[in-house]
Parts: sequence; structure tokens; C-alpha cells
Amino acid sequence: MKTLASAMLAAVLAAACAAGENTIRAKWFEADITPPVGAKLAGYGVNDVSVARHDTLYASGLCLDDGSNRVLLISLDLIGMDYPEIKALRKRLSAVVGAEEKAIMISCTHNHEGPHSRAYGSSVKNALDHVADAVDGGYLGFLFTRVEEAAREMAAREWGEYEVGFHSSVCRENRNRRYTTPDNHASFNAHRPVLHAVTTGVADPEVGTVVLLDADNKPKYVVGNWSAHALTAHSPGLGGLRISSDFPGFYRRYIESETGAKAMFVQGAAGDLVTKDDEYGLAAAKRVGEAVAMQSIFGIISIARCHDRFVLKKPRVGAEIRSFDMRLRKKWRDISGNATQTFDVQALAVGDVCFIGVPGEVVNELGLEIKWNSPFARTFIAYLATGYYGYIVPANLMAAGGYEARNQCMFSLDTLKIVSAAQDAAVALRRRIFPEDDTGDDPYPDGLDAPIVNVPGMYKGTKWDR
Repeated sequence: MKTLASAMLAAVLAAACAAGENTIRAKWFEADITPPVGAKLAGYGVNDVSVARHDTLYASGLCLDDGSNRVLLISLDLIGMDYPEIKALRKRLSAVVGAEEKAIMISCTHNHEGPHSRAYGSSVKNALDHVADAVDGGYLGFLFTRVEEAAREMAAREWGEYEVGFHSSVCRENRNRRYTTPDNHASFNAHRPVLHAVTTGVADPEVGTVVLLDADNKPKYVVGNWSAHALTAHSPGLGGLRISSDFPGFYRRYIESETGAKAMFVQGAAGDLVTKDDEYGLAAAKRVGEAVAMQSIFGIISIARCHDRFVLKKPRVGAEIRSFDMRLRKKWRDISGNATQTFDVQALAVGDVCFIGVPGEVVNELGLEIKWNSPFARTFIAYLATGYYGYIVPANLMAAGGYEARNQCMFSLDTLKIVSAAQDAAVALRRRIFPEDDTGDDPYPDGLDAPIVNVPGMYKGTKWDR
């Protein structure tokens, strides 16, 4: 009898704790992952030794549960991590937070003023086969311990229940660091300021914002997404030897100081993007980080005041991973002894918003392709979330040449597989978490019957203007 009563009580409590149809349960953690001054930094090369510390490096984590599924999104102030470490950390955290391994996404901000956390060196065999002694193993042990401890503390706390809002805005403080001539020859202009004015390639300016709102419609947790190398604070001399989280840290601190919410920055497809004041120092990093943060605050204002448009009606969560092989170019075949390498693409959804985790320094042109081919209302790229394999560019950028193309290890014609795998993962995930939408011959284009808006608000060309 006592067992039955206990079971009934547990069921009642579980029902009471379950999120409503239009809300979600959430928890948050932060871990200080700053190395000591004197640690080698990963900015340019393997021998730069830090001499000062500007601010704290963080691992930030947001755990979401819709009553049926649970996901964990993590952002690290690190340059990147190799696939074996990402996989191992996913496995450890899975047992701690009660989420499937595929439902744990670990993205890096690509911070050049942080410690070595991936294989590094002239031999690409490091990146492909993972030569353990090329990584600061002591730091990785420290990192794993700090993140796991913070996750355990989070798991022991009570859930909060929140609405989820999302927004997309624009910040044009990034630029493409490649200049391509009319006959399609690329010049790498990152270190040639006099040529920045003519470097006018594609640069995705989207600022994606996901915000969790409490019962008083106040922001509790904010996730921002934007694309640019975290190199702004890496000025010549001291800037390259100072531990810093670069502009993502200024983004977080501005959001937190102005809203009271906890904030996370998830790096986008930044393979060929830098900030307009790249390597100018801390003042430039502050300006850029706060400019991006202001766009997220603009998004929070829109979400709070336009509830029906920007608050998700069914914030269900889920995740998928797709694996695929890509052929290696001859240089890397000779180094590694392998003809192909297996890559992963990961999709993590929060309602009709999807984060796509990519395996390396994907350029923003491929990031835009992934966004354009997604069935979700908004899709944001999570940089370096499934391993570190150097630069990944589309075929025509390989034809143009340049820095990123020269350092790519896979066949130019195979990189479109990343876009295809991302679409496959996103479509499968959306069908699974929104089965009611998976009807008809072509189930997802749900905006076809919406009015065509003729700004500033008149409708034109549909049944709605009759």
C-alpha cells in the first residue's frame, strides 16, 4: 500500500513539474575554465605564453526539458576541441544530466586568447588521428572536471519553468577577410588593414537570439549567435599574450548587466569572417561585443512586446546526429594513411529554432547554405561542435584559392555533404518533434497561405486583400 501511495505521489509531483504545452523547464550552469597565467595560448602557434589575465573564461550550459525529451547546449571560451574529447565529454555529461549523448551539443567560441584545447601543429595528422601529446592534456583534465562538477550542481537544483522566445536581427560589425578578384583569385587580407575597404565578400550579419522568459515576462537566460573569429582583442604584443574571452565575453557581460539574465554566446559559421576592428585590442572587442549584445536586447524587447509573433507555441526539444565520409586530398591522405574521414553534423532543436553543430571552421557561405535548406523557422550555426578539422569551404572558394582553401583537408566537391547532412538531420528532427506537421506531399512550407505584406502594412496579391 505504501508503495502504491508513493508511486501515486511521484506521479502527481511529476505532473506538477512537467512543463506546460507552451512552456519549458530549464536549468543553467557556469564553470570557470580559465587557465593560470603562464599557460600557453592557442592564438597563433604553439609557443605563445600568457603573461596576464583580462577576464574569466567560461563554460556555459543551458539544459532544457519538455517533459519527453531533454537537451543540453554548452558554449566554451576555447579555440576548439577534437572529436574524441567532444565525444568523451558528451558521454560523461549524459550520465550527469540525464540526456542522450546526441542531445548534448558542445560548441566553442574559437577564442584565440585561451589555452590549447585541440591538436595543433603543422601536421594535419594531429587533427585527423588525434595525436594526444599535441594537446595540453593537463588542461583538458581540468576542463572536464570543472564542467562535470558544474553540471552535477545544476542537476541537483530545481527546474524553472519558462516561455521561449526567439528573434533574428542584424549586426554588420563582421566582414569577410577574403578579397576575390573578378577572375576568381582570392587574397587573404586579414593582416592587411589598408585593403580591408575592398574586402567585400559575403558576410552573414544575422544575430540570432533565444531567450527564456519568466512568469513576469522578464529574461532569465539568453543565447546569442553571430559569426566572426574571436580575434578582436588579439592586438600585437600584449594582446596576444593576455587571457581573454574576446568579444563573446563582452557580449555576455553587457547582456547580464543590462537585463539581469544569464547569457551565453554561441559562435556561428565564422570560417572566413572577422570583426571590422580585428586585432585592434580590448576596446575594439568591447565595442563589437556590445554592438552584438544590443541587437540581442533589441530582440528581447521585440519578443516581450510582440508575444504572438516571437514566443514559441510548442517549445519541444530534441536532437539528431548524422555521420558521413568525405574524401581527403592527397597531401592529407599521404600524412594520415587514410583515404576518407568520417564527419558528424548535429542538430539540436528548441521548438521551431534549430542549432546545427558543424565539424570545423565552416565558412559563412556554407553556413548560409545550411540555414537556407533548413525546415525550421530559424536555424543558427554552432561552430566547432562536432570536432576540429580545420577550414571547410565550398568548391568555388577552392577554385579561388587563398588561406582557408589551402588548409582544407577534404575534397572540394565533398563539402556540400555537410549541407545535405544538416538538412537530413534537421528534417528528421522536425518530423520527430512535430509529427502533426508531417502530413501531405510537402509538409513544411507553412507560410504559403500567409498574406504578402506590402510595407508599411497593406496586403497585396493574396486572398487576404479581398
